[in-house]
Amino acid sequence: MTFKINLVFLAIFTVINPSQASDDWGVTGHRTIGAIAQQYLDPETAAQVAELLDGASLAFVSTYADEIRSDDQYDRFDPWHYVSFPFGGDYHTHPKSDKGDIIQGIEKCKEIVRDKNKTKQERAFYLKLLVHFVGDLHQPLHVGIQEDRGGNRFYVKWFGDNTNLHSVWDTKIIEGYNMSYTELVQNQDRLTAEQIQEIQRSSVTDWMDESRALCEDVYSHTEAEEKLSYEYSYRYLHVARGRLQKGGLRLAALLNELL
Repeated sequence: MTFKINLVFLAIFTVINPSQASDDWGVTGHRTIGAIAQQYLDPETAAQVAELLDGASLAFVSTYADEIRSDDQYDRFDPWHYVSFPFGGDYHTHPKSDKGDIIQGIEKCKEIVRDKNKTKQERAFYLKLLVHFVGDLHQPLHVGIQEDRGGNRFYVKWFGDNTNLHSVWDTKIIEGYNMSYTELVQNQDRLTAEQIQEIQRSSVTDWMDESRALCEDVYSHTEAEEKLSYEYSYRYLHVARGRLQKGGLRLAALLNELL
C-alpha cells in the first residue's frame, strides 16, 4: 500500500512541480550557457566565482532563478526574466514596467555582484540570478510582445503535440536535438579570437536588440496552429545553438569585467 501511495505522490509531483515548468531555454540550454562561460573566465574571475558559489559551477547555478519561482518570497523577481514591447517599437522610448524587466534586472545584478561591500551571500544570490538572466536575454521570445505573453499564448503543434511558440524555443528545438549540455558545449561552433572578441564587445542592449530581431523573424515564419517539425527545426536549430554560444561568451566577458 505504501509503495502505491508513493507512486501516486510521485506522479502528482511530476505534473505540478514548478521547477519542471518551461520558462526559458530550459535546463539544457541554461547549463550550456553556463558551461561555455566557465571556459572563458579569466583565472582570477574563476577563483572569485568559485569562492562566491562555494565551488559550484556556472552550469550548476544557471537554473537557480527558475527553481526559486515556486517560493512566493521571490515573486518580485519574476518580471526580470523578460521584456515586452510592440513590434516596431523601441525599448528605450516604450514605457517601462514599474515591476522591472530583464534589462533592469541584469543591471541590478551587476551592481550587487561588483559591490564588495555587500555580503558574500547577497553577491552570490545575485550572481546566480545574473547567470540565468543573461541566458534568458538570448532566448528570442524573452524579448517578445505582451499580447501573447512572449509566445506563451501563440499555440502551435510540435511533431504532432500541442504546445506554444515560447515552449518550442524554450526547450523543444534544443532538447529535440537529443544532446546533453556537455555535448552541446563540446560541439559549439569554432570561432576565431577576433570573432569571439566581436561577440563579447557588444552591450546588454545589443543582446536585447539581437533577440528582438530574431523574435520578429520567428513570428514572420510561424503561423498560429502551424504543425512544426523537421523543416522548422532545420531552419532554427543552428540559430538557437548560436544564441547559447553567444550567451556563454558574453556571460564570461561580463563576469570578467565585474570580478
